[in-house]
Amino acid sequence: MPSAPPAPPQAQQRVLSTLNVDGSRRWLRPKLSTGAFWRRRRVVAYGLMLVFFLIPYLRMNGRPLVLLDIPRREFTIFGYTFLPTDTLLFMLLLMSIAIAIFLLTALVGRAWCGWACPQTVYMEFLFRPIERLFEGGASGSTRLDKAGRFQPRRLAKHAVYLVLALFLAHTFLAYFVGIEQLVQWVQRSPLEHPTSFLIMAGTTAAIFLDFAWFREQTCILACPYGRLQSVLLDRQSLIVGYDPRRGEPRSLKVKGRAADAGDCIACGACVLTCPTGIDIRDGLQMECIHCTQCADACDAIMERVGKPKGLIRYSSRDALEGLGVHLLRARVILYPLALVLALGLLGFNLGTKAVADVTLLRGIGAPFTREPGGRVINQVRVRVANRGHADRAYLLELVDAEEITLVAPQNPLPVAAGKMAQTSVFVMVPAGEFEHGELHVRFRVSDGKGFAEELPYELVGPAESAEEPADDAGAESPGEGS
Repeated sequence: MPSAPPAPPQAQQRVLSTLNVDGSRRWLRPKLSTGAFWRRRRVVAYGLMLVFFLIPYLRMNGRPLVLLDIPRREFTIFGYTFLPTDTLLFMLLLMSIAIAIFLLTALVGRAWCGWACPQTVYMEFLFRPIERLFEGGASGSTRLDKAGRFQPRRLAKHAVYLVLALFLAHTFLAYFVGIEQLVQWVQRSPLEHPTSFLIMAGTTAAIFLDFAWFREQTCILACPYGRLQSVLLDRQSLIVGYDPRRGEPRSLKVKGRAADAGDCIACGACVLTCPTGIDIRDGLQMECIHCTQCADACDAIMERVGKPKGLIRYSSRDALEGLGVHLLRARVILYPLALVLALGLLGFNLGTKAVADVTLLRGIGAPFTREPGGRVINQVRVRVANRGHADRAYLLELVDAEEITLVAPQNPLPVAAGKMAQTSVFVMVPAGEFEHGELHVRFRVSDGKGFAEELPYELVGPAESAEEPADDAGAESPGEGS
């Protein structure tokens, strides 16, 4: 008989804080530590929530403060609309944000994760407080875990979670469709806008599953920022760390401690309160989000046993090891210089940007047609983006072109403030004006309010002599069918 397959190897220690040795999910039920850091984080968190809820209702320069219109590829940020033609501006903006993140991490570590990240803000100051209210804190949640999933209190908690997920999903979508459009969707039947309803339902489901089920695994498994900290941090960066010189060796005794015993009493309070389930005493770890819950828990214990606070505190790896502190180092010099350069270029380009963008495109179809009389017709598409705060009408003209006729179905072209419009014009040129099938002309676009721009354009035509008969004498002219 064939021998039985070997048993799978057993892990000697936990690989992830949310994974048991047998591979099953380890649910974290952190105990709340309401210390000084927690009170400050709570003020910051509720302030950020308020800002998030209010931004869709705020306007600047007559436009939404933030509107990310993906279908139109128009992104309005602080009242300025980035159009598809603003590749350079958008690149400089994203570059400035990236450099700012690098600088922030080099200076204060993962302060973003612990203080301002939406995952942390909503998990720790909205969803977890509701969980403690329904389930009775960490011990109550642990009892419900043992009793089974379908407990009345847990089902009631999830019902509240679903309502909050609906509200957050609608607020989040307002950043992409605008609050006015969102209000219309809410007032209409989902059958009238099934696509947008499905998007809202999907966003609600994602938020609900994140905060009800995936939770801290977003930080541990999904978010790339924790993995990037190994290259973004240096030994002088500010982190939340345990002081081994002061805390070691640990001793469980509070009274009658050995003379060489450290301040750490091995109570495990820092582990019980950690929202990602790690032991801060093991050193800097990828899972640590620098939320300072361990510092608050440890300070409370130190106060009870009559020891100074700060066994776990904001510091740097070099400082915790007793090495020198160097404020000036390569990262904190190069990153600010790069940030100033990126912001300077962004500000310069914004300041010198014209109040309208004009783009000339070739017509769709044949590059040119010919009339029976020999004239050559080019169709030119004119796209105008009005960046101003008032409606404008843009006049299209040809510069120094006496023999050339411009036919425009809509001239001047009206364009609303902050919008883009397109029209087609037809340029009629005697065939003899072309040289090797090319003719260079200049278009002038003006709004009569101070904006005027001349753009070069290359018309195309027949390369043969103008005296030769036209091959496409039956082609339609703009007046005959275009």
